Amino acid sequence: MVAAAAVLKVPGPKGHLLVGMLPEFRKDPAGFLEKMARQYGDVVYIPLGRQHIYCISHPDAIRHVLVTHQNKFKKSRMLERARVLLGDGLLTSEGQHHRRQRRLVQPAFHRDRLAGYGAVMAARAALVRDQWQSGQPFDVLQEMMRLTLAIVAKTLFSTEVDSEADEIGVALTEVFSLFEIILMPFSELLEKLPLPAVRRFKRARQRLDATIYRLIAERRASGNDAGDLLSMLLLAQDEEGSGGMTDEQVRDEALTLFLAGHETTADALTWTWYLLSQNPQAEAAFHAELDRVLEGRLPSFEDLPQLRYTESVFAEALRLYPPAWGIGRRALEDYPIGDFVIPERSVVLMSPYVVHRDARWFSDPLTFRPERWPVEDPSRPKFAYFPFGGGARVCIGERFAWMEGTLLLAAIGQRWRLRLEPGHRVETHARITLRPKHGMRMIAELR
Repeated sequence: MVAAAAVLKVPGPKGHLLVGMLPEFRKDPAGFLEKMARQYGDVVYIPLGRQHIYCISHPDAIRHVLVTHQNKFKKSRMLERARVLLGDGLLTSEGQHHRRQRRLVQPAFHRDRLAGYGAVMAARAALVRDQWQSGQPFDVLQEMMRLTLAIVAKTLFSTEVDSEADEIGVALTEVFSLFEIILMPFSELLEKLPLPAVRRFKRARQRLDATIYRLIAERRASGNDAGDLLSMLLLAQDEEGSGGMTDEQVRDEALTLFLAGHETTADALTWTWYLLSQNPQAEAAFHAELDRVLEGRLPSFEDLPQLRYTESVFAEALRLYPPAWGIGRRALEDYPIGDFVIPERSVVLMSPYVVHRDARWFSDPLTFRPERWPVEDPSRPKFAYFPFGGGARVCIGERFAWMEGTLLLAAIGQRWRLRLEPGHRVETHARITLRPKHGMRMIAELR
């Protein structure tokens, strides 16, 4: 897909004066990118205000950007601006600092720790499912948010946040809804003004900080090495051994993993329950596997090899509704793709949402078919499916997420089936992650 000669003008919509296609993009970002890719092809120029966006949708080109030529790119404006929330954590850092922090955090996700995490995941799912009442409608998104928040707090930070879960959920929703302001042109100036939206953003950020700094203070005061991620961060020394991380540095990494470790999985699980409710045959096969493998007991880490269809259900939901719906990189130099050149400093945007729904790589792409997995089509390019990104910045918690998704589906699905509440509108809301726009009102039915 990448070639030496590049001479043609990149196709794309002209857009409006000054704002380009920003109004259309903001209404439905993921759907808009899909429409542009189908209309203009695998490389599309999209003017978004002052930003020059090039959306690329061919797996080979995506592989080159994320892996082969990743040194020719840095993180995009969204991650640059995310520093106002996440500081200099894994998602936002670059270069040597990013590599050092990734090496530091990686042991928390090693295989030998996953079995212990799995027990926490199943137990927490059982607590949640046992509180549900048959026939009572509720918002599955909120339930999955509380559940995954409790799991990341217990597994990575050895703490309980149940009493704070609702407040944290409100703060997260507020931060995500206001994050668009941070991405707007001249936002560096806007965030310094006493605007109501800016004040709400700062209050929400302070609420999240309160929890993280409390965890740090309690652990420093106790002096305990709990063997979890928080202890790893607090006990870390720099390469020269001259000192550990400051509270602010620990906060940046902890908040990044605290948020990323539960938000995306909760979104994915919510979309999975919706898709199962709309596809009775897949749901029946899912329940049959749970009954056969588990025989009424809670799932465990050791059951994962036998829960292949359950994992496939999760994989197919990630295909249709990937939480990380867009991945951006900024070109450090002019970069050729096929017959085109992406100018230096332009943003290259790659959308799993767009690529995963491409009929070239998946037959009948809008149909929920868990049977596609785990068998890989040998003719399908690797980056036709990339819900966790790729290259040096691939999601560090990918194996954690696969296990969590499978075990939570199994633990809840062995007891309940979920039905969409009549009249509930289901629409995507692509902001930082791909959430359902109106939540996901469902009704639980005992099996």
